[in-house]
Amino acid sequence: MKTLGKKIRLLRHQKSWSQEDVAKQLEISIPAFSKIETGITDINLSRLEQISKLFEMSVVQLLTFNDQEGLESYNTEVENLSQKLHEREAELIDLQKKMIELYEELRSLKK
Repeated sequence: MKTLGKKIRLLRHQKSWSQEDVAKQLEISIPAFSKIETGITDINLSRLEQISKLFEMSVVQLLTFNDQEGLESYNTEVENLSQKLHEREAELIDLQKKMIELYEELRSLKK
């Protein structure tokens, strides 16, 4: 069951959900959900169906999807977000430069 727990954790990360978010949706405690992800506890069929619905997939898809594909998708998403963050940081630096220039221009007008 550890492999299934890893898949569930990967799916949760892809949705940017916390363990608390998922536990609330499953109506279980956070420690109980943590035990599912770590493979400490077995998952019964009704819980498996509940989890698969939460991630909008069938039980078969949940049990058989390829971890590597999910990981590659997750890494691609992280790379895209990192690029967007870099672009936003550059925009912020440009705006800061413009604010400084305007502030200096305002100071020179007051003199």
